[in-house]
Amino acid sequence: MIRTIWTTLVAVVVLAWWGMAVIWEARRGRKPSPWYAMITRRWCRSVIWASGCPMVVHGRENVREGIPQVIASNHISWFDVFALASVIEVPYHFVAKKELLKVPFFGRALEAAGHITIDRSNRERAIDSLRAAGEKIRHSPGAVVIFPEGTRSRTGRLMPFKKGAFILAAESGVAIVPTAITGSFDIMRPGSWRVSPRTIHIHFLAPIPPHEVAAVSARGPDALMELVHARIAAVVGTSEPITA
Repeated sequence: MIRTIWTTLVAVVVLAWWGMAVIWEARRGRKPSPWYAMITRRWCRSVIWASGCPMVVHGRENVREGIPQVIASNHISWFDVFALASVIEVPYHFVAKKELLKVPFFGRALEAAGHITIDRSNRERAIDSLRAAGEKIRHSPGAVVIFPEGTRSRTGRLMPFKKGAFILAAESGVAIVPTAITGSFDIMRPGSWRVSPRTIHIHFLAPIPPHEVAAVSARGPDALMELVHARIAAVVGTSEPITA
C-alpha cells in the first residue's frame, strides 16, 4: 500500500509541475517540438522510478532517429504507457482515446503537448483524427505510438487488433516498429489500484520498412494487421483470434 500511495503522490505532484509548464508554453504559442516529448518523458520516468519497476529494453536501435515511424505495441497495463514514454528517445506523439481529455488537468496537458486523441464513438471523427495523425507522421522525424488492440487486455493475453493503426501506417507511407511488452500486467491488475513492482521488458522488434508496408498493404489492411500481430505474438504469445 505504501508503494501505491508513493507512486500516486509522485505522479500527481510531477504532473502538476510539468503539466503547468506544458499548458503555459502552449498558450504562449510554442509549436509542437521535441520539448513536449521531453516533458512527457520526464514525468513518466518519475512514475516508473516511484513504482520501483525495473525496465529492460531490447532492440532500442530499431527506433531510429530522424525518420517518421509508427510504433505499434500490445497493451496489458497502464504502465505500458509510462514505460514506452520513458524509453523512446526520439520525439513522439501517443494516440489515445478522446475520453482522456475529460481527466482534470491531465487532459489539458495531453492536448497541449500535441498528443493525438481519437473519438471512438464516431467513425468519421475517428478517421479524421487518424488522418491528422498521418500528417504529423509525415511532417515530423519522430514516432507516433499506438496500441492497435484499442484498449488494455483484461487477461494479459494479446487481443485482436483494430484496423485503424494499419490504415494510418499505410496511408502515411512510413515504417512500422512492432513492439512487445511483457511483465507489466501484474504491476496493477485490472480492477485494482495496488502497485506491485515487476520488471518490464520492452521489445522493439525489427522495423517493417515503408516499401514492405506498401507491398503488404496492397493486399488490404488485414494483411498488414496480421503481419504485425504475428510478430508481437511470437514474443508475448496469444490465445485470441488474429483479426478483429
